[in-house]
Amino acid sequence: MWQDIKEVYANAWKAFFLLPLLFVIPAFVEFAQHIVEMNAGMYESRAAAKAAADDPMRMIFGFAKVLSLSLPTYWFVRLMAFQDRAKAARIEAPAFGLWLVLMALMALQTALAMFGPPLGTLLGLNGKFAAIIGPALNSVWSIFGLYLIAWAVAWPLGNREIGPLHSIKLMSGSFWRTVAYLLVCVLPLMAMHYALGYLAIGLTPTWLDWPVLLLDSLIVAFLACATPGASFVAARHAALRNGVSLLPA
Repeated sequence: MWQDIKEVYANAWKAFFLLPLLFVIPAFVEFAQHIVEMNAGMYESRAAAKAAADDPMRMIFGFAKVLSLSLPTYWFVRLMAFQDRAKAARIEAPAFGLWLVLMALMALQTALAMFGPPLGTLLGLNGKFAAIIGPALNSVWSIFGLYLIAWAVAWPLGNREIGPLHSIKLMSGSFWRTVAYLLVCVLPLMAMHYALGYLAIGLTPTWLDWPVLLLDSLIVAFLACATPGASFVAARHAALRNGVSLLPA
């Protein structure tokens, strides 16, 4: 398991040189959001940060950031699977088309979560129960999503045989290992991301915010690779355990 984790970080560093656009796009969008936040006064104080949290322009750039973080999934998963830059970068059928379907589903889910009405409202609930049911259902969906990881990995590789139901079957029995991969590969980068954001709030002099936020943007770019990397090693382990290949026949 430790070898798998080291493989994720090693390939993220490798992608920095072999596929630099995987880093440039998420980092650029993240930094653009920081510029919007600076203009909204978000980094002046903690009170200002709370006031600017729901700024409409910040929310729009937040949605763009989520999309940019998902872009590396096609190329980085293929880099880990094939260990070949040309193969990883190639836009080929049916892999790219299958990945676009996953991207469309993710974009729809994110748009509903960020801009749609609360789940409690959609279900016709009100009061305290409505405030509780939304986060509860989101937590359930996040847990269920772990069982769909093999699907999310197999389709960018061109294996249409592993759909949602097959993915659930493959990932059953690998839940805690998958959680461990995600925690070790994603949590340290996520912690640095939030720590740098908090550091920039109220930092004086103000010009120091810019190098801190630039570093944060680079961390987010690595996060964009480490997340699908953790999914890949989790799905690969589950597939090997079941005697199945993630690659198309």
